[in-house]
Amino acid sequence: MARRTEVTARQARLGTELRKLREGAGLMGREAAALLGTDAGRLSQIESGVAGVSESRVRDMATHYSCTDVGLIDALVAMATDRTRGWWEEFRGLLPPSFLDLAELEHHAMYRLDVEFLNIPGLLQTEDYARGLFSYRVPELPWPEVELRVKHRMRRKALIEGPGAVPYKAVIHEAALRIRVGDRTGARIQLLRILELSEADHITVRVIPFDVDGFGGAWATMMYTGGTVPKLDTVVRDVTANGTAFVDSEAQLEAFRTLFRKVEAASLEPERSRDFIHRLANEL
Repeated sequence: MARRTEVTARQARLGTELRKLREGAGLMGREAAALLGTDAGRLSQIESGVAGVSESRVRDMATHYSCTDVGLIDALVAMATDRTRGWWEEFRGLLPPSFLDLAELEHHAMYRLDVEFLNIPGLLQTEDYARGLFSYRVPELPWPEVELRVKHRMRRKALIEGPGAVPYKAVIHEAALRIRVGDRTGARIQLLRILELSEADHITVRVIPFDVDGFGGAWATMMYTGGTVPKLDTVVRDVTANGTAFVDSEAQLEAFRTLFRKVEAASLEPERSRDFIHRLANEL
């Protein structure tokens, strides 16, 4: 397979997981390459995502690396053979690559967990709310790019609103609900939109009020995306105005799972959360 000039986060993740399997087997790159009938340079390209890999090669790797996790192997094969060109491709060259990587990650997600303290989670935002956030960037974005980002964010909502919607949980702090990104009318529309979405059986929204006791997790913003198998879960965190960081080490994933459980435990039950949001909307 030809070398790639641009590696997506999904392609890089496949290579990372194959490297983890090799290292777990205690094999150096040259040793593994000899077993697979290739050279160390080619194996390095596969593990970095620069070169693609076939189904047979993935299964050979699993055999030589003594991996018996059938679910993981099948999931890696699916990643290696996937040729999906989704809706996000229309934004290639127009938005930073991380925007496309996030959309592709969500396309393959099995479920999603969001925690937000200052902003409404992106999947729950109205167009006006998203526009208000993007137009506040410094340095300011050209208006056409603001509109592109808003359009991209609205398309991402297919994850929880489309025919293939997945289970979704969001924990939102009262601060995010009260901050008016737009005007009073827009803020009320945003809260009512959250209430409308939370009526769906697969969507759960919970609120952490200001007056909750003993809460020290206000730094714990996250977008936790469930993979086909737990080892392929991913945590996405905003790190710059133009990009995101994809977290995938097993230790970090387990830490974020624990953190989500703690944050969720500090929040109001779903029905009480709905009442809380409804009361805030009525105040506007």
